[in-house]
Amino acid sequence: MGDARALWIFLPVLGAYLAHAPVLRFDLFPTLKRPLDGGATLRGRRLLGDNKTWRGVATMFAGVLAATVLLSRVPAYWRRLPEDLRAAGPWTFGALLALGVVLGELPNSFVKRQLDIAPGARRASALGALLAVFDQGDFVLGVWLLLGPIWRMSAGQALLAFAVVVIAHLAVNVIGYAIGARREWL
Repeated sequence: MGDARALWIFLPVLGAYLAHAPVLRFDLFPTLKRPLDGGATLRGRRLLGDNKTWRGVATMFAGVLAATVLLSRVPAYWRRLPEDLRAAGPWTFGALLALGVVLGELPNSFVKRQLDIAPGARRASALGALLAVFDQGDFVLGVWLLLGPIWRMSAGQALLAFAVVVIAHLAVNVIGYAIGARREWL
């Protein structure tokens, strides 16, 4: 499968953001709005912080899974996926993709908390810039690892996916900033 065709694997990830946006906007499911780390600290710093919640995990997981199942019913989409992913079926593929997205977000948050970088903030340094860029596509690594049991994504495919996801995410951030939905463009 060509490197560019691997990008189709990431289309259902949009379901995470489509599901999460109204949940955040209308503060839905408030009982799940609890930090994943339960307030735990390491070296006096939070493990993940208040922005990584059970509500986010549940919503984003469900959004990716639902989008995968819905897209599997669109032949033009489904036939573009690797045979191994199609053979696994939309529920297995979708669950692993969703888990990869959710878990892929956590290591970068952990590193930023340990560096004392607040959620949504960034440092004005080379490391800060690197972490900010990585933050835009960190879930690609999680997806790469979690899909491993059913399909092996090449390093080239993962790098291309990461680059496209980062560029798309930055474009969405700039648009959000321009329309007043975000306080910062990055």
